[in-house]
Amino acid sequence: MAAGMSALPGSHEAKASGPAVWLDMDQQALDDAYDQSKYALNRSQIVERYASNGEITRERLAAPRRLAYGPTANETLDLYPAAATNAPISIFVHGGAWQRGLAKDYAFAAELFVRAGAHHVVPDFINVIEAGGNLMPMADQVRRAIAWVYRNAASFGGDPNSIHLYGHSSGAHLAGVAMVTDWCGTHELPADVIKTGLLCSGMYDLRPMRLSARLRDVRFTDDMEVALSTQRHIDRSRAPVVLAFGTLETPEFQRQSRDFAAGLRTAGKRVELMVGNHYNHFEIVETLASPYGLLGRAALAQISGA
Repeated sequence: MAAGMSALPGSHEAKASGPAVWLDMDQQALDDAYDQSKYALNRSQIVERYASNGEITRERLAAPRRLAYGPTANETLDLYPAAATNAPISIFVHGGAWQRGLAKDYAFAAELFVRAGAHHVVPDFINVIEAGGNLMPMADQVRRAIAWVYRNAASFGGDPNSIHLYGHSSGAHLAGVAMVTDWCGTHELPADVIKTGLLCSGMYDLRPMRLSARLRDVRFTDDMEVALSTQRHIDRSRAPVVLAFGTLETPEFQRQSRDFAAGLRTAGKRVELMVGNHYNHFEIVETLASPYGLLGRAALAQISGA
């Protein structure tokens, strides 16, 4: 079955009936392929669970340190400190279709990292609606959050030479952009400021998303499409990366990860592709909170250098 026509358990099969807009998909099929609600009927329940599990995590670890990495109200981050000094640092970039989400609602994985001896950082950043439809300010703020962590690591007992980046959904897109950033030229930082990456259920080429009528809040331009399509800048990828997706995600989210992994391999980059059987788009990132989960196990291996 072609990528745009795949039917998944519990999903709505996209049947093309009009002219093809992307691959073999007509406009409705393409719109559905970037609408996780068509494939994850429990979306609201799980997103609410992110927040409630985050509250439990903050009770167990204590409230995070709330720090500013830039001058605007959006440019703040939550730091969950480890007890150790000169400890590795994990940075998690949350998703939310570029439109929503707050750091406080994505604390659920913090305990995994802190108990493993790593500081855990979750930045806030502007959303695309606040930015007038422009994704560039979001990408820039994520980059500046990473740069701030590197420059200020010693102030909270972190090792600036052991920064590990994680992202989910639109957060995986933004984290992917950060991984192919020219850190030397733009931020005067080492080229390898990010030591490893784990990108879950992300988008790495914006062309099909630009064609999707569903993403009306994003005012795509040619420059934005090129600059923020990670797959088109594979030559700048330095850190080993784990890519992951669930088998109950939309066909396009699955294809994006497979194609990006294939492109990295072809370019001789270090990449591992992990497939979460029977997980949808929102469920799979919860495995980051467990040392025995698909993503949690991979993350612990990264920060330990295993």
